Amino acid sequence: MALTLEQKIIQSKKVIRTALEKFGAKKFAIAWTGGKDSTLMLWLYRQVCNELGITIPACMFIDEGDQFEEIEDFVDRVEKEWNIPLVVVKNTDISSKAGAVGDIIIVNDLNERNRREIELLDFKDKTFPFEPESYLCNHLMKTVVMNKFIEDNELQAVSTAIRWDEQDARSHEEYFSPRHNPIPEHTRVHPILHFKERDIWDTIFKYNIPFCTLYYKGYRSLGVKSNTSKSSDLPAWEQDLENSSERSGRGQDKEEIMSKLRDLGYM
Repeated sequence: MALTLEQKIIQSKKVIRTALEKFGAKKFAIAWTGGKDSTLMLWLYRQVCNELGITIPACMFIDEGDQFEEIEDFVDRVEKEWNIPLVVVKNTDISSKAGAVGDIIIVNDLNERNRREIELLDFKDKTFPFEPESYLCNHLMKTVVMNKFIEDNELQAVSTAIRWDEQDARSHEEYFSPRHNPIPEHTRVHPILHFKERDIWDTIFKYNIPFCTLYYKGYRSLGVKSNTSKSSDLPAWEQDLENSSERSGRGQDKEEIMSKLRDLGYM
């Protein structure tokens, strides 16, 4: 028997409550992208933390170096309105050497950590273009940054807003997913796995949860600016969510290597 929307919310809050009680807010972080899923997840954490009378854990926002201005504005606004303990993390070693997408980066100019991560991918070239959602740059700009944040703060858990129905590589995930070498040892917490895309929008409108204006313009899944397009001229929630691909507007090269990226610690 299918769960109702309220039952799905209750299930998510149960996962969150269990995670907070197990790991504690100080050794816990929430990965917030400013997208619809992670903002709904953040709303759920605020609900549970208020119920428990505790401070919400740190929220990690990864700056990939090619953000939509609308996402940046939205994150700034919600951070202030919800009093979010936001931490913006970025691979500044890479971004300092690439002023724009497509700029060429020399491997030997990078710091030891980035060179080591490049070797891990068995990349042999001496240069590479800055393309945030390529296999190499996605790893350097997102996964390495997340792993370093976990290491530096000695985190025991990180919560992300992935869902079973959004991508094949995520369809077998569990609510609590231990991660080990080459990833810093920790647990990934996935409280909205059971939500479908339609559930996300139904919850957003029922509870007046804020969302980025790009969804009004026809975007359904938000990645980097240079590699994300809208799916339709219709607002996201008015599109045929059940019979079309949510991530069709995302760079498909990344979609094809998602399993490899996740093995390295990607969300």
